[in-house]
Amino acid sequence: MIAEPKRALLVSPTDAAEEAAVSLRARRDWVSVRDADMIVALGGDGFLLQTLHAMLEERRILPVFGMNLGTVGFLMNEWREKRLDERIDNAKLFNVTPLRMEAETIDGQKISLPAINEVSLLRETRQTAKLEVEVNGRVVLPELVCDGVLVATPAGSTAYNLSAHGPILPLGSALLALTPISPFRPRRWRGAILPETAVIKFRVLDPVKRPVSAVADQREVRDVATITVSIDRTSTLKLLFDPEHALDDRIAMEQFVV
Repeated sequence: MIAEPKRALLVSPTDAAEEAAVSLRARRDWVSVRDADMIVALGGDGFLLQTLHAMLEERRILPVFGMNLGTVGFLMNEWREKRLDERIDNAKLFNVTPLRMEAETIDGQKISLPAINEVSLLRETRQTAKLEVEVNGRVVLPELVCDGVLVATPAGSTAYNLSAHGPILPLGSALLALTPISPFRPRRWRGAILPETAVIKFRVLDPVKRPVSAVADQREVRDVATITVSIDRTSTLKLLFDPEHALDDRIAMEQFVV
């Protein structure tokens, strides 16, 4: 006898998501996240990222089938209650490996945070940021003068990275995007595509006069001195998608959106 799947329902605190959840709760039995085999998440991309980060913190990774009841919903499936069980059973699984940001502040505090989409460095004042950029122990840019810079995964390459004119990376490409934000010097540098094995280190030049914050997805560390970014292979996230709306196809098709 095949055991019934144990599914947890997580709902964004918005009117649209709460309204949709009423019907789902009435028609199906749900369990707590602690007892679940997989998660159905109702909301937008931001809520999905919160759900994934919570699993990283708990160190218990479950497959997630998200349905969009937010704004963009790039990482979500279409909201449809009809034949939901069949959709989940036929869903395509994608493994997403997050980044790990190791930051040290100017007062010596050390902070480690995961990032699913990107790690971004941003100037805190009107003064431009001045950064030294190192890849695999080699200084590749002695001085990058800019509003900021980011490192994006393929899953995050269509988010902030794309808005900053960075490249779209196919899922499974084993690449990272290193993208400057409003670069001033070197004026013609538009970023780089690096293998996911790369270890990228930033050193803030004159961090007191030109303070910089580091953001791992939605979590910010202010007044940083050094930041190291690399793939975190200890935690692999699992996203489920309808075959006709799979994440790899969405990322590829974003290159043709005008």
